[in-house]
Amino acid sequence: MKFVFAASLAAVLGMPLAAHAQSTAEDKTEPTETAAPASPITVSGSAAISSDYRFRGVSQSDQEMAVQGGITVSHESGLYVGTWASNLAGWGTFGGANMELDLIGGYKATLADNATLDVGLTWYMYPGGADKTDFAEPYVKLSGTAGAATLTAGAAYAPKQQAIGRWYRTGADAAAGVYTDPGARDDNLYLWGDGALALAGTPLTARAHIGHSWGQDGLGPNATAVAPTGAYWDWSLGADATYKNLTFNVSYIDTDISDRAASYLRPSFSKGQDGTGNIAGSTVVVSLTAAF
Repeated sequence: MKFVFAASLAAVLGMPLAAHAQSTAEDKTEPTETAAPASPITVSGSAAISSDYRFRGVSQSDQEMAVQGGITVSHESGLYVGTWASNLAGWGTFGGANMELDLIGGYKATLADNATLDVGLTWYMYPGGADKTDFAEPYVKLSGTAGAATLTAGAAYAPKQQAIGRWYRTGADAAAGVYTDPGARDDNLYLWGDGALALAGTPLTARAHIGHSWGQDGLGPNATAVAPTGAYWDWSLGADATYKNLTFNVSYIDTDISDRAASYLRPSFSKGQDGTGNIAGSTVVVSLTAAF
């Protein structure tokens, strides 16, 4: 299912003076350059504005614009910590919060043949939301490059927690307060694959994504869910255009959550909670990201 500021390493230039004896007995100085030792800590991040915040194919901003940003601090050992945030609306508010704040920690290891293994955990927080909204999700990703192509396979598994439990069978039950299983705990598994291909001689990169979710098949304590239909696919096709530290992206995003399946989840699973629309339907999302 998912709003990053950055910094660069500082270098110190030294200019020692070197006296050179000349045939004219004239002394001259010539500057030389020395670099400071590289820091073991790297700070990176970005800030973005997007026409919609889609998490695993489902709108978390009520099909409206989102402002997102985050920061990551990495150590040369491979350890890293970071945070990422976005505004929310509608379905994505998790009991009243208008903000998602993710706390992230993990470890990256470089393997043979240009492969990278990334293992970590994301803690999804919804400040100001109702009780039982936060949940934790460990993940593992394996990335590799072949020429201009980069391929990534990943798995994220959230163990049983109340925030992603099936408390209500349908959206109508949730609206009426008719519990299916109050206090229920469920887990969630998400598998995905990403591909990126840099187009030689251009600032363009083509991107593709496919993912599959297995979850609680119903709604959680705040009438939301990570995988509301139990199991579904999401996918996207898009392209980046990069200029210096700016990246403009256009992506087509869709899921196989049908209007019929979405109807069982309404009114919460709809734009503006008016009981209509499918916030997991096909859409085109545009975004602009600045990396630092």
